[in-house]
This record gives sequence, C-alpha cells and structure tokens, in this order.
Amino acid sequence: MLAAMPDSAPSPLSVGGTSLRDGGDACPGTLRLHRADDGALARVRIPGGVLSADRADALLAVAGRFGDGELHLTSRGNVQLRGLDAECGGGPAELLGAAGLLPSAAHERARNIVASPLAGLDGSPSAGGWLSELDSLVCGSAAAAALSGRFLFALDSGRGDVDALGADVTLIAEDGGDCLLRVGAADEVFRLSSADGPRAALLAAELFLRAARDSGAWRVKDLPDGVRTALVRAVGATAGPAVHRPRPRTAKAPAPGPVTAPDSSTPATTTATVATAVTAISVGVPLGRLAPAQWRLLTETARRYGNELRLTPWRGIVIPGPFGPPGSSARSGRSGPSGRAAEALDALAAAGLITGPDSPWTGVGACIGHPGCAKSLSDVRAEAGAAVGPVGRLPVYWSGCERRCGHPHGEWIDVVVTPEGHRISHVRGEHRDPRTVVRNDPAALASAVSGARA
Repeated sequence: MLAAMPDSAPSPLSVGGTSLRDGGDACPGTLRLHRADDGALARVRIPGGVLSADRADALLAVAGRFGDGELHLTSRGNVQLRGLDAECGGGPAELLGAAGLLPSAAHERARNIVASPLAGLDGSPSAGGWLSELDSLVCGSAAAAALSGRFLFALDSGRGDVDALGADVTLIAEDGGDCLLRVGAADEVFRLSSADGPRAALLAAELFLRAARDSGAWRVKDLPDGVRTALVRAVGATAGPAVHRPRPRTAKAPAPGPVTAPDSSTPATTTATVATAVTAISVGVPLGRLAPAQWRLLTETARRYGNELRLTPWRGIVIPGPFGPPGSSARSGRSGPSGRAAEALDALAAAGLITGPDSPWTGVGACIGHPGCAKSLSDVRAEAGAAVGPVGRLPVYWSGCERRCGHPHGEWIDVVVTPEGHRISHVRGEHRDPRTVVRNDPAALASAVSGARA
C-alpha cells in the first residue's frame, strides 16, 4: 500500500501565475501549433499509442481536411499532422475533441504516456487498466497541467522495452500483483501494489513539479543532482520498499510479423509442446510516414479483427487480433502465421509497410529534414532512402542538424548532417565512439553507414 499518500500533491504554481516554463516549452500540441517550413504542425497525444479504428479515422479526416493528408508517427507513439493551413484555426482541435482525442484542453500536452506495445499479447500482463487510469488521473490533476510537453510516463509490461526509453516516471509490471516504480534513470526502484501504480506515478510527477519550481527543469534528468536525489527519496517515502534494478540499456522494438502467445484454450499435442495462438500482427513504418491509403488499410485491418491499433515508440504499429493458431505454409510446409494473419501481413507488405525482419528499411529512421524543417541542412529522408541496403545489426538514425529530433535510445548508428559533411558515430547510451565524416559522396556515405551498422 502507498504510505500516507495524499489524493494530490499541491501544485507548485499559484493559480494564474507563471513559471520559468511558461515561455520556453515549445512542444506543439493540437491547441498550440508549431510553424514549420511546410506549414503548421500539430502533435496529437495518443496515450499508450492505443487507438480505436474510429479514432484512427478521425485522425485521417483531420490530416486530409486541414493538412497534407499524411500521418507521421513519433518516437513516443504519438501522431504528427503536417502541412496544416495557418488559417485552420480551431478546426483540427474541434474534430479531434469530438472523437475523444482531446479529453482535457488544459492537459493535452501533458498526456505523454508510452506503454509496452505487446502488453497482454505476448504472454505479458495487460497495461490497459493502468493506461486508462493514469490518463484519467493526469487529466483530473490541476497540478499535472503544468507538466511540460517533454515529460514522459512509461508503463512497462515487464519486457523492459519502454523502461529503456528514459521516461521520467516508469511503472514496471511484476508477477504476483506487484509493480515497480522508477523515477528518472535511478537504479533504485520501489515495489508497490499494481493497483496503487497509476496513483503513485501521478504523485511522483506532482512531486517533480514541486522539486522543479526553482530550477524550471522540464524533466527529471534536468534537475540538479542534489534535487533529483531528494525527489527520489521523497517518492520512496510514499511508496514501498526500495529494490535495486538498473534500467535496461537497450529498447527493443516488437519484431515485424506475427505476434504469438501461449493458447490456453488449445491443448498441447505433447507434454513437450505448448499450443500458441497468433494474438496480433506487428508492422514497421518506413521513416514513420504514412500515406492516406496506408493508414486507411491499417485502420480497416484493425476494424476487421480487434478494432484497435497500437502505435509504438519505434514508429511501428501493432494490430491486436485474435488471428487464430499458427498454421503451415502450403508451399513449404513450414510453420507460419495463421491464414488470417498471413493474409493481413501480405496486404500490408504490398502497401509498402515492413512486415518481416528482411526488409531493407528495418531499423532505418530519420527526422523530417529539409524542406520541412528550416534548421535541417539536408533532405535526410531522401538520403536515408538512397543509402538503404542490407539489413544492419544496429539501427541507424539520420538527423538534419545537431538537435537530432526523434532519435532512438540505447545503441544505434548516428548520422548527423554538419557543414563539414555527414558525421557518423556509434552511440551506446551516453557513450559515443570516434566519429567518421563523409563529404559530398553519396556512394561513400552509403558504404560507411552500411559498414557501421554491420
């Protein structure tokens, strides 16, 4: 149980007051748009990345009516709409609100929640209860409205996938009805009842706001060291016993293809085998960019099966089923996905999505680049496409400038455009290997990136 937990921590801000954050948090939302070179940009928060088919339809309608028609996935499982008319006014927010995608105007940029995309689908616990409760608690907290658009909650099913993303407050599921609460990147976590998890996560965020009052920090990692340590202790004083559990170093995305889990409804054929079922399908989205036809196909596929899409922090989409038990390929006789899953994956592959590990686009990412962003020094998406080759061991991310917007976490190959050329380096968490610079030679650039990923 949470020890002497109040219903809500007092807000560090007075009503109607200002803070160091008010003038500087430029993170866009649906009410505050960002002006880019290709038009205005709206970022729609999708807590946990979970969308019903009807809400996916609403996003497409807004993109088509007010923007360039495309939908862009972010590294937090949200959706960006680009090319919006500067005169669109409150039209996008009105339509999104009618679809249930804007439950609280005051909290629209604070609803940053990532969740394990395969929770409840691969044998791990479901995160649905946590997700709906935490989102409701955030929207109901006057204090939480002051969270910056950068602050991040994570709900991890125990796989360690979103725990590795460096969220500010993380809940980690455990067997036996307990969970762990992590604040920032601290190795010390706190064990408490799963039922208390969402409320503990909100309290941790509210305590962060109090701790950040003097420094104006956006995120836990931005706090001065002593303040950050005191925050972890304050959270621990309201939670359960401390446990040493370092944060995972690598965030592992769901593999493209069928998702399987033990099927308790089907008896195993022998004592050595366990029956499985295809519970979902997973696809990657090249550069996170979806044309209207691709989005429509994904939505129609979801409506045909589980009526749900899960947008992942790795710019992919999981569509829950059920799809049935795995079958055998008629041509090879080898074990494979169920007929329905195979049919769906074939259609999505034909539409240009990543449905297997052998796609040359697997692990390739890039920021929006030129001409969409004025700060970008190059059209990095075109360059990434030109350099696509054999599947690499490591992911690669192309950035048009030093800001590296949307870059991955963990280990990856970092390609950054600089005035001197394309700088390539191997990133391992906070460590970066010696850099290589390639100047104005597309063939040499493609070769160097391929070699770095090998």
